[in-house]
Amino acid sequence: MWWHALIGIAVGLLVAYLILLGLLWLASRRAGDPVRLREGMRLLPDLIRLIRRLVADPDLPRGVRVRLALLLGYLLLPVDLVPDFIPVLGYADDAIILVIALRSITRRAGPEALTRHWPGTPAGLAAVRRFAGLPAE
Repeated sequence: MWWHALIGIAVGLLVAYLILLGLLWLASRRAGDPVRLREGMRLLPDLIRLIRRLVADPDLPRGVRVRLALLLGYLLLPVDLVPDFIPVLGYADDAIILVIALRSITRRAGPEALTRHWPGTPAGLAAVRRFAGLPAE
């Protein structure tokens, strides 16, 4: 019966989504104290400007710019993997995806690109370098 397959697919997707929620919850617990999450949220406007500037940089590889454009679209769209009304996890998914993308991008584009395009304060750049897994300058 076709509906057995449909139910199996729906259950599989639900289980995968619940596993994703669990992993995000664990990652948000490992991210540490609420101060660090608040620091990341304060940096969000500067991070969005940074991503926009990196997307416009013709010196960066096309793959990096495409990933950045997709990341910017994900951050600006109201639809998330985890809805924002869910406490902690609602915003943690954005932060985790942003950190993963920053680490991937700095591996390909180099830390100089972050420094060159950073629109905020030096303290904000130091925090972004920490999020990207780079040593402080």
